[in-house]
Amino acid sequence: MSLIYPKEIVLGDITVRDGFQHEEKFIPTEAKIWLSEQLILSGVKRIEVTNFGNPKGMPQFKDADEVMRGIRNSKKIQHLLPETEITAVTIRERAVERAVKAYKEGYGPDRILLMVSTSESHHKKNSGLSLEDYWKMSADSIQMAHEAGVKVNGTVSTIWGCPIEGPTDPKKALEFTQRWLEIGADDVEHADHDGSASPDRVYDYYKMVIDAIPDPTKHIAHFHTTRGWGSANVLAALQAGITHFESTIGGIGGQPANFVDGVPVSGTGSYYYKDPSLVGLVSTEDMLVMMDEMGINTNVNIDKILGLGNMVERIVGRRLRSEAIKSGRIPKELSGRG
Repeated sequence: MSLIYPKEIVLGDITVRDGFQHEEKFIPTEAKIWLSEQLILSGVKRIEVTNFGNPKGMPQFKDADEVMRGIRNSKKIQHLLPETEITAVTIRERAVERAVKAYKEGYGPDRILLMVSTSESHHKKNSGLSLEDYWKMSADSIQMAHEAGVKVNGTVSTIWGCPIEGPTDPKKALEFTQRWLEIGADDVEHADHDGSASPDRVYDYYKMVIDAIPDPTKHIAHFHTTRGWGSANVLAALQAGITHFESTIGGIGGQPANFVDGVPVSGTGSYYYKDPSLVGLVSTEDMLVMMDEMGINTNVNIDKILGLGNMVERIVGRRLRSEAIKSGRIPKELSGRG
């Protein structure tokens, strides 16, 4: 019996935001712009590049305006920008206002991201608001963004578990998904933010989501691979009918750093894990190579992405968690896929 899965997917690479936010050294603005350019030149149509929140807590994004201007003004990618969707995170009202103002001035993001957790304590730690207050704020923010022409993503986190409270009920995440769409969100990111989801529960959850809201363009799968299950979870989501995925080069990313360039900062507080180097998302390189071998069309230049994997290791200064950048793609004559 053959596995059933989509024959084409949409990749959202979020290295420049989620990947770099966990780094304990400031990534140069020029490197963020360069990587954004290279991802777009590789065929990636959706990238997430910064956070418009208060840089006191997350100094990695003190250059949010400079990064956005650098991308918008880049001559290398001007011809590709009309078909590229650029996202920035905007957890609170001031960040939404900043992003919308930047968009009106010609350099802001095409899409912003708001985020709820099904775990009240996790949500309060991330946003500083109760869930009900945040839903009210989000409805107002969506209206403001849409009036300016900016799309909005509503993210649901702690679907399969919370590092603070423990087990969570995935049915609550479906309710939150429906609520996002009811208040006007353009799509929903379903986030396994800490690698606590196992493939069987991933399949059951996304099957429940697709049954309830069958438009696959409304759903984005976001997996961390803290425990090494990321690729297995991608496969489970594919089998459930998910077609939109997020990932990072080298599998980096995670909870915002609480120590940047030798200075302690607030971030979102203490790290959840004993070894903060073992967090991170599914690797863009590994996921694309796997999908290519499965005959799934990614519309991305995979060889160029593998080259970027090696460059990102040099940018951050260490070996990352991609296997494909070292082992390479399987030669077509060996795989049987001409």
